[in-house]
Amino acid sequence: MNQLAARVKKITPSITLDIAAKAKQMKMQGIDVCSLSSGEPDFDTPQHIKNSAVLALQKGKTKYGPVSGELALKEAIVNKLKKDNKLDYTPDNIIVTNGGKHSLFSLMLALIESGDEVIIPAPYWLSYPEMVRLAQGTPVIVETQAETNYKITPKQLLKAITLKTKLFILNSPSNPTGAVYTYQEIKELAQIIVDNDIWVVSDEIYEKILYSKAEHTSIGAVGEDIFKKTIISNGFSKSYAMTGWRLGYLAGPNDLIKTVSTIQSHSTSNVCTFAQYGAIAALEEEESSKCVQEMLNAFTDRRNSILERIAAIPKISCPIPMGAFYVFIDISQISKSSIQFSDDLLEKYQVAVIPGQVFGNDNCIRISYATDLMSIEKGMNRIEEFIDTLK
Repeated sequence: MNQLAARVKKITPSITLDIAAKAKQMKMQGIDVCSLSSGEPDFDTPQHIKNSAVLALQKGKTKYGPVSGELALKEAIVNKLKKDNKLDYTPDNIIVTNGGKHSLFSLMLALIESGDEVIIPAPYWLSYPEMVRLAQGTPVIVETQAETNYKITPKQLLKAITLKTKLFILNSPSNPTGAVYTYQEIKELAQIIVDNDIWVVSDEIYEKILYSKAEHTSIGAVGEDIFKKTIISNGFSKSYAMTGWRLGYLAGPNDLIKTVSTIQSHSTSNVCTFAQYGAIAALEEEESSKCVQEMLNAFTDRRNSILERIAAIPKISCPIPMGAFYVFIDISQISKSSIQFSDDLLEKYQVAVIPGQVFGNDNCIRISYATDLMSIEKGMNRIEEFIDTLK
C-alpha cells in the first residue's frame, strides 16, 4: 500500500518479538533451540494471584469498568508507591493501563507533539524512540559508555537539553544493561531536570529485581521540586510473572492523568476487569513478597552462572548487572555487526539472543537469563563454540 500514514514509515517492528517468534517456530519444527532472548520470566504467575482473578470472574467482574482502573486497584497502587517508593499520590493521580508499554505509549501521545525533543540514553529499551516518533516527537539519543555502566551522566544530560526538550526517559533498573542508578546519581540528574524545567518519566518495571544489595531510588522521591516534574511508569509483568495479563500503570500530575484517561477512553477503554483483581492480590497479599523473593533467588543463581561463563570466554565482556535479568555483552572484538552475529548464532548454533543494534549499540548483544539454568548452560556452551569459530 502507498497510502499508509507517513508516521508509520519512521518506525520499525519490534525485533525482540520477531526473534522470539522465530525461535518458537524453530522449536515447533523440532529444532532444539535455546532461547536467551525473551524478557519474560519463565515462572508461572503465583497461584494466589490467579485465584483472585478466578474469584473475580465467579463474582461477575466481567463488565466494563472505569477507564482509569478499578478504584480498589488504584488505591492499592497508591499504597504501594507510598510504602515502597516514598511517593505521595492519590487515586486521581493513577491510571491503570494495558501493560507498562501501553502506559508509556499513551504518555507520549498526551505529552509530546511535533517539534518536541525527548532525551533517551543509549542503550535503551527499543520501543522508547519508536513511541516518540509515533507521537511526532524527536528522539535525542545520548550514547553512554561501559565505563559508567551505561548510565547517563549529569554532564551528558545537561549537554543534550535544548529549548525544544520536553521529556527525559529514565529506566532503572535498565533493560538492556541491568544498570541501577544510585541515590546520588538520581539526585544529580533530578537537579538538572528541575533547573531546566523539563519532565522525566521513570520506567520502574524492574524495580524489585535487584542484586548485591543494590537499592532502587524513585526519582520523584528525592525532592519536592522533582516530584512535580516526575511521571512514574510501572507494571506487574516482570516482578510477578504476569506478562500475559497486560497490566501496567502510570502515576503523575492530575491533569496529565486525566488526559491519558481521555486517550485511553477512545482507544482501549478499561483494562480487563477481572485481571485487575489479580493485580490487587499481587500488591496486597503477604504471599506476594515470598513469591517475588523465590523468583529473585533463582534470578540471582542464573546471573552468577552466566557471569562466570562470560568471564571465561576471551574477547567478550559485560558490566555486572545490578538489576533486571539481562547481560549486555560487548562482542566488538569478534564481530562488526550484532545483527549478523545474532542471525548466525541462531541459524548455525540454535541460540536466540537480541542484537544490540536495536538498543542503540551495535557493539553488543543482549542475553536474557529469565530462563532455567539448564538452558543457560546449554546456550552458553553453544555461544562459546560459535565464538571459537570466529577467532
